[in-house]
Amino acid sequence: MKLFIVAALLAVAVAAPSGYPSNYKDSSSMTSPSYGSSGYNKDSRYGGITITSQHDVRNLDGSSKWGYSGSDYTTHEESQVQKKMQGVAYDSYGKATYDDVYGNTNAGSSYWVSPEGEKFTLTWTADENGFQPRGDHLPVAPVHVYELPVAPALPYYRTGAGSTSYNTY
Repeated sequence: MKLFIVAALLAVAVAAPSGYPSNYKDSSSMTSPSYGSSGYNKDSRYGGITITSQHDVRNLDGSSKWGYSGSDYTTHEESQVQKKMQGVAYDSYGKATYDDVYGNTNAGSSYWVSPEGEKFTLTWTADENGFQPRGDHLPVAPVHVYELPVAPALPYYRTGAGSTSYNTY
């Protein structure tokens, strides 16, 4: 009896509608969604943006380069190369040794135009020195020049065994 109740509950849960609208008019044809149909709620400000070119090159040495361009003048380029660096390597027992390790160094750039018409360019590198983005739109930390206060020179008096007393006042 318990098995029957569990099976009935499971069948009801599977048969319940998910509540998510479907982008497909006909579920029997498993093709890509029709972006021109009213079933897809696309942002009308960016109507008709298409990918105009793309490339993707993967090499046997582990390096790669890929990118794309859009009809809205958006571009993205990225490349990565494996590089030998000094770092911590772990053996099969978990012992850490400072040795040569291989890691990826990435570099890339992106260009886009905001809805307000402002042009942005972002370039970056990521390597053993961390992630380093560059762009005119990025905030820059202010440079502060601090002058350290200098303590005033005070007269020095030596005290203790073997010292000679000097009175300067």
